Amino acid sequence: MAVRPQPDRVPGTESVWDYPRPPAVRLVDRDVVVRLGGVVVARASSVAEVLETSHSPTVYIARSDFVDGALRPAEGSSWCEFKGHARYLDVVGGDRVAERAAWYYPDPTPGYLELVDRVALYPGAMDECRMDGEIVLPQPGSFYGGWVTSRVSGPFKGEPGTAGW
Repeated sequence: MAVRPQPDRVPGTESVWDYPRPPAVRLVDRDVVVRLGGVVVARASSVAEVLETSHSPTVYIARSDFVDGALRPAEGSSWCEFKGHARYLDVVGGDRVAERAAWYYPDPTPGYLELVDRVALYPGAMDECRMDGEIVLPQPGSFYGGWVTSRVSGPFKGEPGTAGW
């Protein structure tokens, strides 16, 4: 079993090691702008964040905050032991298509109903994601969709050597 790492205690930030497991959902007022293919595909003033131990927050944006045509159904699905059955979406912006770069829970389990009609996306698959004017970094690793900002400190799951956390 992997040893739990020591949190990076950075003043003025939230440590992802203080987030719970199972994850919690937090509704927050944040100015979020997502660009793909040189155009804005989503703009929101409030979002839902899923907070899970060792993960940077995963941001869920209301479907109504995406421009028309920015989301289209994609093949495949997955299962989260906490949130339930997820379905995937392609994100379309300008001349680009980010295949299976977004997901949603059509019928999330109790405790995650705030995610109904909201979509999460991989920030690394977009041209740019901004939160409150700050450029978002993607959570390390190809599996995770967390948004790393100056508000949070790690270490983050997904970095090399973290598979056993």
